[in-house]
Amino acid sequence: MNPLAWLVSFIMPACGFAGAAGLPPPTLMDMTHIERPATPNTALAAPAGFRPSPDIITPTYKVAPDRLFAVVQGVAAAQPRTYQSAAFPEAGQIDYVARSALFNFPDLITVQVAPAAPDAARPDGSTLVLWSRSVYGESDLGVNRKRVAAWLAALDAALNLPSER
Repeated sequence: MNPLAWLVSFIMPACGFAGAAGLPPPTLMDMTHIERPATPNTALAAPAGFRPSPDIITPTYKVAPDRLFAVVQGVAAAQPRTYQSAAFPEAGQIDYVARSALFNFPDLITVQVAPAAPDAARPDGSTLVLWSRSVYGESDLGVNRKRVAAWLAALDAALNLPSER
């Protein structure tokens, strides 16, 4: 651990750990009941009409939920300083911890993949909710939104979709 992170860990204990350690283990989250804080240190990507209102609208993906779930896992695994902290594959949900390079600040990322409502045009589609939030601080200087946009762009590239973000 770098010396700055070690010093910061005296005030913010989770900064003193590596990977996903030092934080309570996540439990399965009901993504329809996200309560966003008043502080500007979260970013939410979700389908149109989702509540609370997302910062970025995700499309209905024209792939099966299990394929989208696997591709999202690959995208997350390719991100720097990002560690899986829990997985609930039967529910299409997975949690990650991303750490900042300098102070080792942890951010939490929860991903939810679900089957889309079937229709004639997309009988085998999926939806995606991606929620990134800071553990410490009131402002994240836009880090969570940039992370969500980067993950979505990487997902679009992995699925050979044009990226509009």
